Amino acid sequence: MTLGFTVNRMWVIVFLLVNLTLSAQEFTRQDTLRGSITEERAWWDLKHYDLNVEVFPESKSISGINTLTYTVLSEGNVLQIDLQSPMSLDKVEQNGTPLKVDSEGAAHFITLQEKQEIGEDYNIVLTFSGKPQEAKNAPWDGGFSWKKDGNGKPFIATSNQGIGASIWWPNKDHAYDEPDNGMTMAFTAPAELTVVGNGRLVKTEDNGNTKTWYWQVVNPINNYGVNINIGDYVNFSEAYDGEKGPLDMDYWVLSENLEKAKSQFKQAPKMMEAFEHWFGPYPFYEDSFKLVEVPYLGMEHQSSVTYGNKYKNGYLGSDLSGTGWGLKFDFIIIHEAGHEWFANNITHIDVADMWIHESFTAYSESLFLDYYYGEEAASEYVIGTRRSIRNDRPLIGTYNVHHEGSGDMYYKGANTLHTLRQLVDDDAKWRDILRGLNKEFYHQTISSKQLENYLSEETGINLTQFWDQYLRTTKIPKLEYKLDGSKMSFRYTNVVKGFDMPITISVNGIEKWIVPTEEWTTETFPKTIKKVVVKKDFYIESEKL
Repeated sequence: MTLGFTVNRMWVIVFLLVNLTLSAQEFTRQDTLRGSITEERAWWDLKHYDLNVEVFPESKSISGINTLTYTVLSEGNVLQIDLQSPMSLDKVEQNGTPLKVDSEGAAHFITLQEKQEIGEDYNIVLTFSGKPQEAKNAPWDGGFSWKKDGNGKPFIATSNQGIGASIWWPNKDHAYDEPDNGMTMAFTAPAELTVVGNGRLVKTEDNGNTKTWYWQVVNPINNYGVNINIGDYVNFSEAYDGEKGPLDMDYWVLSENLEKAKSQFKQAPKMMEAFEHWFGPYPFYEDSFKLVEVPYLGMEHQSSVTYGNKYKNGYLGSDLSGTGWGLKFDFIIIHEAGHEWFANNITHIDVADMWIHESFTAYSESLFLDYYYGEEAASEYVIGTRRSIRNDRPLIGTYNVHHEGSGDMYYKGANTLHTLRQLVDDDAKWRDILRGLNKEFYHQTISSKQLENYLSEETGINLTQFWDQYLRTTKIPKLEYKLDGSKMSFRYTNVVKGFDMPITISVNGIEKWIVPTEEWTTETFPKTIKKVVVKKDFYIESEKL
């Protein structure tokens, strides 16, 4: 997802108020139903969605059928499906038999009549309709965006990270379970418009006044990554010679913006080259890669990255780092596409661990710069983004209640990873680790602990206190030091117990590693110490006493 707090001052205030409210809130039964792997979710495994939706722009309403295929894992006969008000779950059937539905807010508990045999596959058919929630400030609040293009034609899109895909279609709305066999989508809209979904276009069907567009995803896909985009689109494409062979890259833009897009989207293959270098092969060759213009800033919908950055470099023309490097690339193309590796390939099990998505993807911005402009440019950029960090809450949220961590997951997270790169102190090894992540956890949902343990093992560094410090507290390590002739005494304050991260300092212009702890340590240097500089790439504070 994109971030907005560094550009618009009003958004800063709103974001802070929301975070303060969340940090103090008491969680409800609905939070638990949404955020936990309930008994009614645990006994069955998603295999496939077949989603059919018709969109009615004039009434801002939709209707549809979602046929869900699942495998029985253990005994159970009550199944939880999520669909949020004001949408209506009109009917549920299995093998033509209507089923009883007991609703509790957005959670709908379906009682199955036939015996559910362990290891067998079954379908349920979910019929739904209504006027889905309209997004007030997409993509952050979620819902449908009902807009018009410059020619007055309907320009419609969905964005629902955070609030959930169940804001508009019925599904198993929890990140831990993705449909193993992907999904098929049939989207119907007025015939003069084009509908773009995830994956590949299979066929279109003329129905007279309407037209149906059939899209298919063959890989597992997270619910919030599913999207529908409707507009006066035109298409152009290219084949990228990638690590796994030719990759189809498609671009769907408003007809009025075709020439702008042909120029700006030249950054897309450059993005792919840089990220395949750092992260390994694009994870969804079978489903292709798309950029799709939308009437909001953009989001990381899987194989269907949405774009609304007004064909400008930077973040709507601004540099989030304040260094000038942020104007070397189109923020939405680079950031949102980075999510294909971190969010869509590697997905958090619980939204409390969303730092996995946003920290690595924010860090990918500096890696893009590293690839094309060098390590110094990358370093200056990521250090520059520290001005956005508030340290209001930890990066990890509360588990099992659908509660995200702080918005600092973007650039505090990126600077944490940049610090870890310094500890590895071997760029070839660091690249191998990042590529290894995407191979080890290919198309998986994982926890923060799994990721933390993997990085500890692969770096060969015990990172227990490192992760506790940067992910689970708001405290920034502080190096305090005293000079006495040729002697330097130093220690850490504001740290978790046992924190002993090595750092690089420059003493009289000569770089040296030191290992501070909470206890004072004294080292003697060859000459009287005139100047000490702590390397800025480490995300710490320092003070000479």
